[in-house]
Amino acid sequence: MTSSLELPRLRTVITPAATSCAAPVPEPQQPVRRVPLVIFGLLAVGVAAYVTAVHGLPQGLLLIIGIGLGFALFHSRFGFTSAWRQLIAVGNGQGLRAHALLLGTAATLVMLIAANGWTLFGSTPSANPGQIGLPLFVGAAVFAIGMQLGGACASGTLFAVGSGQTSIVITLFGFIVGSVIYTAGYPAFTGWPQVPGVALSDHVGWFGAWAITIAALVIIVVVTRLVQRRRNPPPTDVVPTAHGLSRIVRGSWPILAGAVVLGVLAGAVFLVSGGTWGVTYAFGLWGAKFLQLFGFQPELWTFWQQPANAKALAASAWQDKTTLTDVGIMIGAGIAAAAAGAWKLHTRIPWRTAVAALLGGILMGIGARLAGGCNIGAYLGGISRGSLHGWLWAVFALGGTWVGLRLRPLFGLGNPKPNDSIC
Repeated sequence: MTSSLELPRLRTVITPAATSCAAPVPEPQQPVRRVPLVIFGLLAVGVAAYVTAVHGLPQGLLLIIGIGLGFALFHSRFGFTSAWRQLIAVGNGQGLRAHALLLGTAATLVMLIAANGWTLFGSTPSANPGQIGLPLFVGAAVFAIGMQLGGACASGTLFAVGSGQTSIVITLFGFIVGSVIYTAGYPAFTGWPQVPGVALSDHVGWFGAWAITIAALVIIVVVTRLVQRRRNPPPTDVVPTAHGLSRIVRGSWPILAGAVVLGVLAGAVFLVSGGTWGVTYAFGLWGAKFLQLFGFQPELWTFWQQPANAKALAASAWQDKTTLTDVGIMIGAGIAAAAAGAWKLHTRIPWRTAVAALLGGILMGIGARLAGGCNIGAYLGGISRGSLHGWLWAVFALGGTWVGLRLRPLFGLGNPKPNDSIC
């Protein structure tokens, strides 16, 4: 029995990442799309078997890792484009916090592998820092503008295409066109002021580089929570989901679970190939090989006369690391979307959306090559190996996102608003 003078105890519940209302209830999941599932399943087995038999086990493993990446990207609906858009537009930092977990997981594995010189097939782990200068700054901003117009980032473009989102095929085509424009006009993009990159491991060792990276990511998580609490944005949308163990195959996964899986697979790419996961180099390669089919000679261009690029163009595309993981992502996303009952071709595309998709893809193709990578190669790859250029890419990409959000309405594309029910 309490004294009459004793004040009642109040339980104060602090929501660290408040939203204006609860997330909506997921709609019922659709039945498995059996025909696409069989087609993508056979494609996965056939292509993996062919690549392994003809080009070797490392290439086969990279393709299989790519399939896993596509599977995880779709089931977790892991977005870079939407995460930055939601953060800038309404202050919802859930997506960026998922980025932090992905980056922390990948950095832990990549730095551990690099520190010990581990690879599965004898290659030397490459953790060289990216250069810092005008190409990086302009390229990151241009890429981010294109990302908001095109509706997807580099990895998002691939998993959206694999899952049947027809409008993103236009974005992918523009991505390839933009990459070809850059490689054709390569001399005009060289000579821009820049300085050698900065690798944290060169100054504080691998453990110090890892500790600084994790500390920076923790700060990002705290800051996004404070911003979200102050702005009280709409919650993110939810998609139909399975329950129990079937959720592994049918989806959707919690975004944080997807972040961990993607981080582990990014580490696997580094372990197998000796290089960090990348996406966009393949688009320029595909464009050049396509032009060769019609009698053009991109091999005479300055870009493709550089030794490493000339070797890649002369070899089979199945020898290219990024091609293997890119194709794998599309196949894996197709399997995941069919298993979730979500694989569907969208035949009606508004003309302004199509124009935005094409223009966005072109800007991303040029921007990625200027910056030496995209949201995967520069942002994830750079930060995970302790390169300062990865962090700077993110800063300028956020600036480009701000510009992109202001251009979206010109093409009939909406942005999240504080009074929306979801963002």
